[in-house]
Amino acid sequence: MVRLRRDIHRDPELSWQETRTTGRIRERLEIAGLSPRPLVPTGLVLDLGPTDPTYRVGLRADIDALPLLEKTGLPFRSRTEGVSHACGHDVHTAALYGATLALHARRDELDARGLGVRIIFQPAEETMPGGATRLVEAGLLDDLDAVFALHCDPGRDVGYVGLKRGPITAASDQVTVRLTGPGGHTSRPHLTADLVYALGHLATALPGAISRRLDPRAGAALVWGSISGGSAPNVIPDEGCVSGTLRILDVVAWERARPLVVELVEQIVAPFGVTAHVDYTRGVPPVVNSPDGADAMRIAVSEALGGAAVQAAQQSLGGEDFAWMLLDRGGAYARLGTRAPGGPTYDLHRGDLVVDERAVLVGAKVLAALPFASLAVREAERELG
Repeated sequence: MVRLRRDIHRDPELSWQETRTTGRIRERLEIAGLSPRPLVPTGLVLDLGPTDPTYRVGLRADIDALPLLEKTGLPFRSRTEGVSHACGHDVHTAALYGATLALHARRDELDARGLGVRIIFQPAEETMPGGATRLVEAGLLDDLDAVFALHCDPGRDVGYVGLKRGPITAASDQVTVRLTGPGGHTSRPHLTADLVYALGHLATALPGAISRRLDPRAGAALVWGSISGGSAPNVIPDEGCVSGTLRILDVVAWERARPLVVELVEQIVAPFGVTAHVDYTRGVPPVVNSPDGADAMRIAVSEALGGAAVQAAQQSLGGEDFAWMLLDRGGAYARLGTRAPGGPTYDLHRGDLVVDERAVLVGAKVLAALPFASLAVREAERELG
């Protein structure tokens, strides 16, 4: 598992470009006697257990990397300039590979219990819309009773898993506002639409306006990542742009967000005589762990690692397209500790991210236990009526 993780880490690939990664996973699964099916254009899916199970669970790992320069200095660091596995998807992939081999070894038990397992190596989590959306639209999850995933948590020690019932991540959308208007000389702003001034006003006013129009319990946070306009100190440009992400903890507020942003942008820039073009891309809803899914995750972690390995997790403002997979079915998403005990705390989406590789085996054990734990929860619910 660690060899596979390092192989993928050394040659990371961006969303929808994971051709080599897909090939390496497929080769290893075929060596083990398995027959994964390719997704389009990248990714793999594999069914274990009976052909027509009475209960089917999905296990998912994302396989893409980020457009980010690696700065770890590791001997197996990225060889692709400006691309790295700075979100730990290589760990997710290696853990699911290990879980797949473990479940394949228990295939007689899967058959005897009527338990099916769908293994999903998903492409393009790091883009909007992500790969999960395409898989849901293709019907790949229609016959799943529950689906589960783990994600690296560099703020949690290896050997522990963070779990929470209900929402555990936030909705995440992309907002880009382009302003246009007649430019001119900075000595005569009254004869122009002072676009840079309008852009600056929009950048500071819109986040505050959103916080006053949405329920504050929704935790809405609009944060700009880029702002551009003009190229000379004495020229008022005729175009400028600001772009960022809007993250929201609550599904109801998320549903209101897009029309509200368009309305507020128009109101904010109206006094300046500019024209606003809003490009609002809905990204992902919050990941909401179902009660039975969270129970199954807790049982799986306890059985694989011991009850003390279960830790409470807080809802974060991070976005995750696994949310689309959970919208119409049970399941859960948990945080896999990757910090070396006593070692430094890193962060995701940073070029210096280093994980304790013991997390790969920890993740594999939990994922391999999840189908049986999920079935046990379902059977217990049926007994209780």
